[in-house]
Amino acid sequence: MSYERDAIARMSGYTPGEQPARTVIAKLNTNENPYPPCAAVMDALRGIDGHALRRYPSAMADGFRAEAARLHGLTPDHIIATNGGDELLRLAITTFLEPGGPLGIAEPGYSLYPVLAAVNDSPLVRVPLADDWSTPDGIADRWNAAGARLAMLVNPHAPSGRLTPAAEIAAIARAFDGVLLLDEAYVDFIDPARGYDSIPLVRDLPNVLLLRTMSKGYSLAGLRYAYGIGAPDLVAPMLTKSKDSYNVDAVAQVLATASLKHRDEAARTWAAVRVERERLRAALVERGFDAPPSETNFLLAAVPGGNARAVYRALADSGIYVRWFDQDRLRDKLRISIGTPEENDALLAALDAIK
Repeated sequence: MSYERDAIARMSGYTPGEQPARTVIAKLNTNENPYPPCAAVMDALRGIDGHALRRYPSAMADGFRAEAARLHGLTPDHIIATNGGDELLRLAITTFLEPGGPLGIAEPGYSLYPVLAAVNDSPLVRVPLADDWSTPDGIADRWNAAGARLAMLVNPHAPSGRLTPAAEIAAIARAFDGVLLLDEAYVDFIDPARGYDSIPLVRDLPNVLLLRTMSKGYSLAGLRYAYGIGAPDLVAPMLTKSKDSYNVDAVAQVLATASLKHRDEAARTWAAVRVERERLRAALVERGFDAPPSETNFLLAAVPGGNARAVYRALADSGIYVRWFDQDRLRDKLRISIGTPEENDALLAALDAIK
């Protein structure tokens, strides 16, 4: 006998990237930063004493919120700290969608969105992205017509790496009759020359919620820490009503705050990733892959001949892990996280060895 809700029984769970137990030469499948956290974070970790663990943490992560607000030129009331970006996604659904209310998404996108929607018994309003992965005209109108009160967009896009300008996002938000959650998990890797800045959206629009994570840019994927940025009226119900009582632990708050305070050190790793991203992309193109430019810490590369699954398996057999998606528009492609120069060279050598 099963006791789970019907909606849970019907759904499929999220499939994470493989965390291999065997020998790994290059792990390029889960978009982790290839470089460790900055020295200040490790110093902060060593400085935590037992009293910090026996007491409950700050329920609102006040110290972290103050530092994030300073960084972005906002107030702490614009910020909510969460246990990874996934918690913010879940909080948004819990707070802004009635059970069974439709969720707007663009496809392909982050594969957790449909999972969280299914938990809420919410139908998806799926809008396919254009051939170049751009958001199609009228996307907000399609969400509105279906009654969606919450929509989620990844920018820069995953898995393509394409960046949508902030002005286009603003136009979508103004046309949408609900909350637009802009998932900016990879924002730190955008080339500064692009001039991308989404913070003015929060100041100007009451319905925009930004997701920022410490997992990618700050090399803290194992910590599970992220934060949301939005108008105070948008953040308040999540902060005071929907979230768990102590949703981010004391150790995580200390380390995440130290990371923001020493952002310049993390930024040096972002620059290194951008250099390797362009080198790896050029090398893949030389080998016949179709690898469009990316503003993230990964590339989406179409495999010559189209048999991406076979290449994925051959790479795994040689100890190199990339991501393959059994999904329309993606089956002939591999998503490859940017590694260190040595890891990227190992990937290229393995590709050259595949017959």
